[in-house]
Amino acid sequence: MQVKIDTKERFHAITINESNLAANMTAALEQCLTPILEKDVKNVVLILKDTQNMDEAAAECLVRIQQSYYDAGSSFVICELTPEVEKSLETNGLLELMNVTPTESEAWDIVQMEEVERELLNGPD
Repeated sequence: MQVKIDTKERFHAITINESNLAANMTAALEQCLTPILEKDVKNVVLILKDTQNMDEAAAECLVRIQQSYYDAGSSFVICELTPEVEKSLETNGLLELMNVTPTESEAWDIVQMEEVERELLNGPD
C-alpha cells in the first residue's frame, strides 16, 4: 500500500495513494496507522482524495482504527472523500460512524477542538 506521511506539529497527515482499498489491505492499513499511537504526535488526518473505491471490510477496519485512537485519547479524522467512496460508506451505514470532513483544513480544526476538549476534561496534569 502506497502512502505519503507528512508530520505536522500536532498531527500526521497521511495520504493513501491507492485508487482501491480492498479487504486484503486491512492488515496494511492497521500496520500503517496503529503504530502512530505510540509516537509523541498521536493524532491522524487520513486523506483519501485518491481512493475511488473502498470495500466494506476496509471501511470497517478504518472504523475500528478510529475507535482505537479515541480510546487512546487521540484524534483520527478522515478527509477529502471522493463522492464514490462517500456514497459507498453511506450505503453501508458506516459514514455516520466516521469522523469525516470535506477538507484537510477542516480536519485540522477538528483535531484542535478535540485536543482542547481533552485538556478541559482531563484538567491540569
